[in-house]
Amino acid sequence: MKKVILTGDRPTGRLHLGHYVGSLRNRVIIQNEGDYDRMFVFIADVQALTDNAANPEKVRQNVLEVALDYLSVGLDPEKVTIFIQSQVPQLHEMTQFFSNLVTVARLQRNPTVKTEIKMRGFGEEGEQQVFGSGVPVGFFTYPISQAADIAAFKSTIVPVGEDQEPMIEQTREIVRSFNSTYGEVLVEPQILLPGNLVCRRLPGTDGKAKMSKSLGNCIYLSDTPEELKKKVMSMFTDPGHLKVEDPGKVEGNTVFTYMDAFATDEDLARFWPEYKTLEEVKEHYRRGGLGDVKCKKFLLAVLEDRLAPIRDRRHAYEKDIPRVYEILREGSAAAREVAAQTLREMKDAMKINYFDDQDLILEQSRKYQ
Repeated sequence: MKKVILTGDRPTGRLHLGHYVGSLRNRVIIQNEGDYDRMFVFIADVQALTDNAANPEKVRQNVLEVALDYLSVGLDPEKVTIFIQSQVPQLHEMTQFFSNLVTVARLQRNPTVKTEIKMRGFGEEGEQQVFGSGVPVGFFTYPISQAADIAAFKSTIVPVGEDQEPMIEQTREIVRSFNSTYGEVLVEPQILLPGNLVCRRLPGTDGKAKMSKSLGNCIYLSDTPEELKKKVMSMFTDPGHLKVEDPGKVEGNTVFTYMDAFATDEDLARFWPEYKTLEEVKEHYRRGGLGDVKCKKFLLAVLEDRLAPIRDRRHAYEKDIPRVYEILREGSAAAREVAAQTLREMKDAMKINYFDDQDLILEQSRKYQ
């Protein structure tokens, strides 16, 4: 079986560090290792419209923002097919076919959907009313659309964050249902989570929730050095660590969570040679005598080291926006070819290939002779 990688993001804003450690960094590693037959990365504008239907210009503008973020982190269009979801119509046809294989009750049990609906304030309060009349049908059924995105390319591996596990499991169920009903056409994907557990759900700078654009607690990949410094220096730490000499808590301390996600022993050697390992830093903080400002300055140096080349690549692409759109156009055309082949195979299995099935035409001709 071919090894096919597929993953993507909704264009609802610029991408941030949560996206980076949760999936983007992994994608670049996979790309550079080259241990795959094909890799697709897409911008899910159709899914973004499910809760932004009244604001299409926001989605339109953010398609470019996400594309710039993809290219700036190091995704190479020579190695990876980057495309826009809406420009591959076969995906929407597959979504319709898949909708016949999923019950309303199953969608209601999807924890990711339930969480997202509550976050966006659709419908009324309460567990029984979370799927009330205020939930758009497209938003409610987006796990089906996501299954089509994955199945269309016969994806075998989907690198995503931890919050997407229920979605991938539902995709697997839909693929199994299609194959058992019509024949073995589609491939069940496997999820690929970040190896570092901290990276699976990076908290926001406020330490109260995962990094989220809507909560305003993000560090964006495109942030300037000044913006980065302001956000890092205002990060949530241990509220009980009032004085430098006070013992401090590392657990739940956002600064240390980010150190775990980004910092290495090599970073310590470069930026804080007083310590050899992060564990030494943590132990000093726990027993007291290490201030939050020193910790934040080290984290700032590490993050600036990671973000500076990303920022530079973005600036280079910003100077040639037509080229960015050309990359998206070429990628979308390539994606359509692959999805069209899968759709043909699906229609053959579903016996709705009326004009391509010459045996059917001959059989019906004889029937009425």
